[in-house]
Amino acid sequence: MQRQNTLIAAAALLIIILLISAIRPYDYPTWLLEVMPVLIALPIMAATYRRFPLTTLLYALIFIHAVILIGGGTYTYARVPLGLWVQDALALDRNPYDKIGHLAQGAVPFIVAREILWRGGYLTNRRMTAFLSICVVMMVSSFYEMIEWWAALIMGQGADEFLGTQGDEWDAQADMLFALIGATVAMLTLSRLHDRQMARLKTS
Repeated sequence: MQRQNTLIAAAALLIIILLISAIRPYDYPTWLLEVMPVLIALPIMAATYRRFPLTTLLYALIFIHAVILIGGGTYTYARVPLGLWVQDALALDRNPYDKIGHLAQGAVPFIVAREILWRGGYLTNRRMTAFLSICVVMMVSSFYEMIEWWAALIMGQGADEFLGTQGDEWDAQADMLFALIGATVAMLTLSRLHDRQMARLKTS
């Protein structure tokens, strides 16, 4: 019951953050494109909660990723204050906030895929589960880059804020690399905790 109440409070907080971000974003079309995954994920998680509740770890990661996406949508990735602070602190030539987003785009889908593949009984070998979960991450990352490409074709220069390349011609490749790094870090640091939480869910 306590976990359920915490999840409800977290969902309410996320909705409040989302509504506040919609008041005066830098660019409304960019805001909508960036927060669309949040708008899709929240109803799906609510609808599937009783049939397939996720681990607490995964809910926490999804919350963090959602906040990252909302921040990018509100300011655009090149203008997020946190990224500008990191850029100044490390003397970088560009705002690195979008790379933070792509690290999350690797870590979170990795845990999502790992949980679905393992708990769904599709795989019983942990190494194969890890390998295929990383494959899912790379598929998601490459598909997202194609979405950005299609947006650029449709919107022309209007897609610049959504693309967030900041003049880097290799931005798409770097984004996929950071997703791979995020997935690898999640595999190395979170797998044991994830295993314990999945076992606890199975027992309960």
